[in-house]
Amino acid sequence: MVKPIWFLRALSVITFSLCLSLPHLFAETTGAGEVHYAISAAELKNSLAEVQELISQGELLEAKSRYQTLLQYDLGVEDRNSVRQSLEDLNLKILFSPILTPDSLHYTVMEGDSLYKIAERHHTTIDLIKKSNHLQGDLIRPGMELKVSKAVYSILIRKSENKLILYSDEEPLKTYPVATGEGVRTPIGTFTIESKLENPVWFRAGAILPAGSPENILGTRWLGFSLAGYGIHGTTDPDTIGQHVTQGCVRMRNEAVEELYSIVPLKTKATIVEA
Repeated sequence: MVKPIWFLRALSVITFSLCLSLPHLFAETTGAGEVHYAISAAELKNSLAEVQELISQGELLEAKSRYQTLLQYDLGVEDRNSVRQSLEDLNLKILFSPILTPDSLHYTVMEGDSLYKIAERHHTTIDLIKKSNHLQGDLIRPGMELKVSKAVYSILIRKSENKLILYSDEEPLKTYPVATGEGVRTPIGTFTIESKLENPVWFRAGAILPAGSPENILGTRWLGFSLAGYGIHGTTDPDTIGQHVTQGCVRMRNEAVEELYSIVPLKTKATIVEA
């Protein structure tokens, strides 16, 4: 079938624009038919500078797209980790901003609405609505325009690496270092978050330890699993993060667990794997 002239011209313009926007690539095909791309250090540096300029101009979605493209290249371990960390930081910056994304919606506050009702209706959290719209309090008025997340969040915990990965609609959003238990103390499986507590009290055998007590190892947040007695929590000993030292729970730095707590609603799936 012969393509119309307008189609061919449009295709050539798109191809030309794409070539201008990407750094010079060298393709290397493996025996399995996979193609890997290499990028020089100078080109990577220039690309990262362009991304930072986009961020400074408020073009966060375009900057995110550029980071994702860079991760398709054959980067060294240090460069790949640096780009991935920058992308994850940008993911949270976008999430906690009024910028609409494919996994969010534009909501107009109606008479009788409250943040609780809106969060319940859209299976999100009050904290996330407030952060995404830069609200200082819980007061909202009819006619206000809000960004509301409609993403399905999930959590993957890799015991051997002591890493917790937060997903948004199956896309990695942020990776956090954690501490888990040695051996089989931290259970393998898929659970749901059934309880959320701020500044939890720790009921230890023979003692009740209030929030803020140096002996209360739960830190500032608790996200309890559907498996009784297990969950994700903060810590009073951040130096243990990255180690296998817990009695079975997943331990995070307080600032990290507070961030996670603000994003994930009840019933969020949390899967723990060994590898």
